[in-house]
Amino acid sequence: MAAPLREQVIDALREAILNFELAPGQRLVERELIERLGVSRTTVREALRELTSEGLVTVVPQKGAMVSSPSIEEAEELYEARIRLEGLVVRRFVDRAAKSQIIRLAAAAEEFAEIADGSDDPMEILRAKDDYYTVLVDGAKSPALQQLVDNLQARLRVLRAQGMPGDHSGTIIELRGVVEAARAGDADEAERLYDAHLRHSAENALEALRTISD
Repeated sequence: MAAPLREQVIDALREAILNFELAPGQRLVERELIERLGVSRTTVREALRELTSEGLVTVVPQKGAMVSSPSIEEAEELYEARIRLEGLVVRRFVDRAAKSQIIRLAAAAEEFAEIADGSDDPMEILRAKDDYYTVLVDGAKSPALQQLVDNLQARLRVLRAQGMPGDHSGTIIELRGVVEAARAGDADEAERLYDAHLRHSAENALEALRTISD
């Protein structure tokens, strides 16, 4: 059964934002969205309210709805929250993941390495990294953590793409290291390596944001 129309519109707008069809800071004009999606004003407004609650849309007085573009201060706080939450995800993965999920994590790390070494497309590389994160969250077996992490990942997606480094060798080493620590049942080492990976990612993203802001 097809999802209700409201959910279809939310999904369509969310995907357009996360894939940068709607750019950070772009105004979301209701009339244009109505024409684009072929739905009512009420449905568009309901969808925008939902995306505002997710942090993907910001309502600015006298300007209306816009695609969110976090400030440097907001980005720093979001990354710090992500580091803390995903560190817990990694610990849960080491404690709870089945052997098959560790094998999947290893495969995701190698897939990322292959794509990162052979592609110049930030979105393709980002999707490969997201696949690795998905395996981690699945293995952590915590729906509450998954919901929180998914929200942070969505709000930071723009910065993650903008801050993509040219050299991914460090990331590959860190992601493979997390796999080896998980195989050894060493949650402390897995969290340490993953924390280092996320802090490097945050540094790159924040530097890109500062460059844009200057």
